[in-house]
Amino acid sequence: MFFLQVHPQWFNGIDAIDKRLFYAINTGTSNNFFDALLPFVRESTVWAPLYLFFLIFAVVNFGKKGWVWFLFGICTAAIGDIVSSRLIKENIFRLRPCRDPEISDAMNFLVTYCPQSSGFTSSHATNHFGMAVFIVSTLSFFTGKWIRLIFLWAFVVCYAQVYVGVHYPLDVICGGLLGALIGTAVAKVFNNYVGLSSLQIKPAR
Repeated sequence: MFFLQVHPQWFNGIDAIDKRLFYAINTGTSNNFFDALLPFVRESTVWAPLYLFFLIFAVVNFGKKGWVWFLFGICTAAIGDIVSSRLIKENIFRLRPCRDPEISDAMNFLVTYCPQSSGFTSSHATNHFGMAVFIVSTLSFFTGKWIRLIFLWAFVVCYAQVYVGVHYPLDVICGGLLGALIGTAVAKVFNNYVGLSSLQIKPAR
């Protein structure tokens, strides 16, 4: 298996900026409220009910096509996980902040476990932004603009990954961009070959 250590000479400047931004988030915005909330936000017990709500919403409003929509959503998450966790992380290795000896003693580490896997790219960011783009691209015709608030949720999860010390900002930025590309591609296939717009009743205001 080939691993690429992501610290070539050309990367030093970007890496330095990334670490300064990490400190600005991890220690610069540190407060008791975030310390209690953000580690909790990352957990599946918090975000899983949100996606369950969208499943119920799709099935109630679109019937059988709602189940097809759900399967495409699963594909979005699965593709994101394969690309981020297997293709990228297994070939591009970058230490997570909580395992980086240069900064680990000076940062706030707020969770009980620091993964040994590469931090690049953030799979949380890939999956949540992938799902956000997919959901907005396939349901906004029916729900109206409020559905876009799911991007705020994806951002909060990504921010939490940096705040608790398991990812650098560049990890979540690249993960989010990757997820957005995957979500766009899957939504385009869904809208072209399945689509829900023909079942539209009345857009929400």
